[in-house]
This record gives sequence, C-alpha cells and structure tokens, in this order.
Amino acid sequence: MPTPEFVLSLRAKIGTDPLWLSGVTAVVLRGDEVLLVRRADNGHLTPVTGIIDPGEEPAVAAEREVLEEAGVVAEAESLVWVHTLPPMEYDNGDQAQYLDIVFRCRYVSGEPHPADGENSEALWRRLDDLADVSAEMRERILLAASNPGAARFER
Repeated sequence: MPTPEFVLSLRAKIGTDPLWLSGVTAVVLRGDEVLLVRRADNGHLTPVTGIIDPGEEPAVAAEREVLEEAGVVAEAESLVWVHTLPPMEYDNGDQAQYLDIVFRCRYVSGEPHPADGENSEALWRRLDDLADVSAEMRERILLAASNPGAARFER
C-alpha cells in the first residue's frame, strides 16, 4: 500500500514509534448494494478506507479515496460512526492507531475497478451477502446502510 508522503516524513523523524492517524471509511451504497474492494496486502474485502491528508476535510477524503481506489464517484451524505481502532503494528515494525470516521456515501457514477494498485478487485455486493466480510467491517457497512440519522460515538 502506498504510504502518504506526510507519514513517510513523520516516520523519518520518529522511526517505528506509535503514530496517531485519522482515517475514513467510505460506505458507498447503490440501492441494496455496497461497494467493496479486495485489499492487495491481505485479501480482505472491505469498504474503501484511507488516511486523511493534513488539512483535508474528512468527507472530501472519503470521496477522494473512493475515486482513487475504485474509480467510482461518490458523495458523502452523512457521518455515521466515529471510533478508535486498536493499536496495530505493520510488517515493517511501524506502529499506528487510527481514529476512524465512517461516512455513508451515495453512488454517483463509474464502474468499480482496482484503480490505484491498493486493491486487487472492486465490486458491488448485495447487503445481504456479506458473510466473507469481517464482523467489524460488516458493522460499519450495516450501520451506514441502516441510516440511523445520527452518528454513533463510542463511549
């Protein structure tokens, strides 16, 4: 996965020490389908996710990531969930923890395809056919699809 330049710059200063990052999950819906990508690094099916660039609005980051990763134009409609992911360590020893901001997004146009090399596949999947999606990602998808009208905040 390509690492953003600002992260590489920070890593040059702090090495593999824990780094706090803000990320987005874009749950793109088209009728009773959700846009999924198969990650090239681990083969998992997920909604589009990505890191927010410095100074970038989170909703803009969600829309940008969908276009960059899947070649689909989508519009962020609502904030669904704000939560902290557990600390993680990458294969190279880099440690990170993410604040994840989940958006419900509306499909606008485009045919899904792995647009930037981060994914091996991009596809539409019915909301009732998510058995091979992890429970945590399925929770993000189903929460966005249920459109509760207010964002969920962890306490």
